[in-house]
Amino acid sequence: MEDAGYRKRRGIGHSTNFVGRPSEWLASCAFNEAPVPLHLWGVREMNPSLFSMLERAGDLAEAGEAFSCYMMAMFGLDPEQRDMASGGKRRYRSSFRRLIEGWGFDSNGPEGAVLKGWVESRFGVCPSFHKEIIEQVSSRAWAAYVEEKMSSRFHNNAIWVQLDLLFEFCQWAIGRFAFPSETHLTLFRGVNAFDAHWIVERTARHEAVIGLNNLVSFSSDRGVAGCFGDTILTARVPVSKILFFNSLLSSHPLKGEGEYLVIGGEFRVRVDYV
Repeated sequence: MEDAGYRKRRGIGHSTNFVGRPSEWLASCAFNEAPVPLHLWGVREMNPSLFSMLERAGDLAEAGEAFSCYMMAMFGLDPEQRDMASGGKRRYRSSFRRLIEGWGFDSNGPEGAVLKGWVESRFGVCPSFHKEIIEQVSSRAWAAYVEEKMSSRFHNNAIWVQLDLLFEFCQWAIGRFAFPSETHLTLFRGVNAFDAHWIVERTARHEAVIGLNNLVSFSSDRGVAGCFGDTILTARVPVSKILFFNSLLSSHPLKGEGEYLVIGGEFRVRVDYV
């Protein structure tokens, strides 16, 4: 069960990141309640042609098409553009779409480890769960996570750079088309065994501050969230922490309707039992 056992520790983190903000603050309830915009150093500056194309888009669909074309040109993500491996066999190049699709099937799979590793690298917020609770860097759980996140299977095509571009495109699209006047979205997450989670503070019968993994899925549809657990958490999620949402690209790799990938930490939530 993902995110279980949080109450036993405060989590692992480090001070370095690519956004110029204290990592501890990024993971805190204080940031989530009063967020600021987040941008990865150098991504927009190193890809001016992408953002020039985006500025000419008339709507989100056009912007998504421009982004997809840019990523295909930069990283060979078209299915027909494949690497030649030894022995004459072909293999698909690693792509952000495959990672997100894999996350949709199992957030504790190897694709999930790579995504969690990207959050760790770029935001300084380490995962607290991957297949099992991660309590310290000397643990077996941490070693298993590191082995999966660095697997050459997913690191043959500048995969973290792809995710950098995805995050910056997502943030651009949120500000330009998707939610231009919003600082937060009300989103929902279904969980089981809520009392076994890291409950930082229980403020009322139906309210709490809870610690979530460094990358988590939410849904904009309360009914969909209810399919994933007997407890529904309702949170105000900062738009600056959103990595991906279903309508960002016309052909999206997430299965669930209204699904959002969100950088985690401590969130003040409403707790309702189904």
